[in-house]
Amino acid sequence: MNRSGFTFLFVSFLCSVTITFAQKVIPLYSGKIPNAKSATDEETTEKGIVRNVSIPTLSIFLPEKGTANGTSVIICPGGGYGVLVIEREGYEVAKAFNKVGITAFVLKYRLPSDKFSEDKSIAPLQDAQQAIKLVRERAKEWNVDAGKIGIMGFSAGGHLASTAGTHFDKSVIENKENTSVKPDFMVLVYPVISFLEAPTHKGSRSNLLGSTPTEEQIKYFSNELQVNQSTPPAFIIHAGDDTVVPVSNSLIFYEALNKFKNPSDLHIYSKGEHGFLKTPPFDEWFTRCINWMKTNQFIP
Repeated sequence: MNRSGFTFLFVSFLCSVTITFAQKVIPLYSGKIPNAKSATDEETTEKGIVRNVSIPTLSIFLPEKGTANGTSVIICPGGGYGVLVIEREGYEVAKAFNKVGITAFVLKYRLPSDKFSEDKSIAPLQDAQQAIKLVRERAKEWNVDAGKIGIMGFSAGGHLASTAGTHFDKSVIENKENTSVKPDFMVLVYPVISFLEAPTHKGSRSNLLGSTPTEEQIKYFSNELQVNQSTPPAFIIHAGDDTVVPVSNSLIFYEALNKFKNPSDLHIYSKGEHGFLKTPPFDEWFTRCINWMKTNQFIP
């Protein structure tokens, strides 16, 4: 091998080491995964999209040394409860939070499947609660404030985040320590909120609850119906021209929060469709999110 070839391989090795240590990935559960069936791991990742997730993990993104402000956010990527758009709605967002001193955790939660779970409807919520519990219990290790742990979700990940923010009174995981699984705030980006017929994203509802959900299940997972005086505040953002997840999801959730004088923000863009692929620019809505966090003192 000539010297230039060796140099290329060496630099490539250094880059791979840098990428490996830029984040740390840990199992979400130290022991047996609750509610899990014994099945072969069929997870695949292609072009930033993960499929068939049966083994949940938490990817840890720490700000540069000396820049952390103590606030942390657990990020739930979207994908209709069928896939996880983990690169664009997970890792990239985590890096943006790091730049402003916020510690980020990307949750690779289980995708609902009768093949992998005894009760697929609660598997994602179990993982969200476990992520909050884990971050709260290990707050000192990761240099975060146990009272400033938020949860963020995109699309169906927004449904999961809002479920975590409205169903914390009932722990669906083992919690002998009685650690709070309530997030301190929510960030919901073009979220699925309701499973009622008119506003819902039927694919998300079907993937989580099956094709024939009961009325009780539909109401239980329609998170606008679960808001009360204890619900944490939310930053909500959506586009009026979203034809995949109707903007009414965000409107009814904000109205429910506002009924209890909850200090939440709602931002509606006239254009953006589902996914904000062309507009609004990431920096535009992300800056609004950071400003809301400052206003409500989640960032010191």
